[in-house]
Amino acid sequence: MRWLAVPVALALAWLAFTMSPLWSLYDLAQAVRRHDAAYVESHVNFRTLRLSLVRQITAAMRAASETDPDLEPRDRQRLNDAAYGLALALAETMVTPETVMDLLANGWPDKLDVERPAGTRPEGLVIRSVGRLMPYYAALEMRGFRAVVIPIPPEGSRAERTRIRLRLRGLSWRLVDIEMADTLRAQIAAKLSRALARAKIGASAGEER
Repeated sequence: MRWLAVPVALALAWLAFTMSPLWSLYDLAQAVRRHDAAYVESHVNFRTLRLSLVRQITAAMRAASETDPDLEPRDRQRLNDAAYGLALALAETMVTPETVMDLLANGWPDKLDVERPAGTRPEGLVIRSVGRLMPYYAALEMRGFRAVVIPIPPEGSRAERTRIRLRLRGLSWRLVDIEMADTLRAQIAAKLSRALARAKIGASAGEER
């Protein structure tokens, strides 16, 4: 039976490795609960997070413009051209420890004044006991040896579920990406599109005068 020792040891080592992100997730959840901005600042890669948010918001705005029957082709092109700049400006306000904690706490950035659709429930990264880690372990997706994607909450629907990506750096896992829920992306895109439309109306009125 000695020949079983090596594969069993490898299996146990792999199990321990795949569970290691959960301890970082637990610490992150406690930091969010305590509103520990210092911990979040040292365990989040804000540069990669900013780039990801810009990409998500830009794609959502362009998708919304393509399906809006009220937009003329010229206006749709203007919206697409302005999407990146608007997304960059909004992303800058979202990549702070306070806003990240706000988003993780209940899945919605309340500080940004983005209206939550009626009927949606605030569900975020809440882990009050070690036993609560098991659903997260069942739902996590390993991306090679250095990255893992975890849905929050693990039981939530796709449209209302935030997905975070942790990357191994040294001996610890850091948060490098937050994939916003579909519902949130749609609301942000609608908010920015309305702001752009108001700016266009104001500019047109000024030209007429």
